[in-house]
Amino acid sequence: MDLEKAKEILVTGGYTCVLCRAEQIITSNRRGVAPLMELWDARRDVTGFSAADKVVGKATALLYCLLGVKSVYAMVMSRPALAVLEAHGIEIGYEQLVDAIRNRTNTGFCPMETATRDIHDPKDAPQAIRKALASLEP
Repeated sequence: MDLEKAKEILVTGGYTCVLCRAEQIITSNRRGVAPLMELWDARRDVTGFSAADKVVGKATALLYCLLGVKSVYAMVMSRPALAVLEAHGIEIGYEQLVDAIRNRTNTGFCPMETATRDIHDPKDAPQAIRKALASLEP
C-alpha cells in the first residue's frame, strides 16, 4: 500500500524521490543522493517507510538500507543496487534494470556508483559519498 502510494506520487507529482508510511509522506525534487543524505544528516527516522525513486544506483541503495526503509521502487535501478537491496531483505520493484548508472553527461559511470563500488557495509557509504560529492564541487 505505501509503496504503491509512493510510486503514484513520484509519477503524478513529478518528484525525484518519495517516501511514504501510512499518512506520512516525504517528497523531494533534488537529484541524485541529495535527498537521502539530507535525511541521514538530519537523523530523520524513516524506518519502515516505502520509497519510490527515479534512479537507484548502489550509493542510493546503501543509503536506503542505512535509513531502514522496507521497500524501494525505482524507474531505473542498477544491478549493484539490486544486489545490495536483496542482501538487506528490502522489497524491490523497478521498471528498468541496468548494469550501472551513467553520469549525467553519459560519458561514464555515475560518480556515486563509482565511489561506492567496493563498499558492502551501508555504514561506510555516507563518508564515501561525501568525499565523492566534495570532489565534484568546482
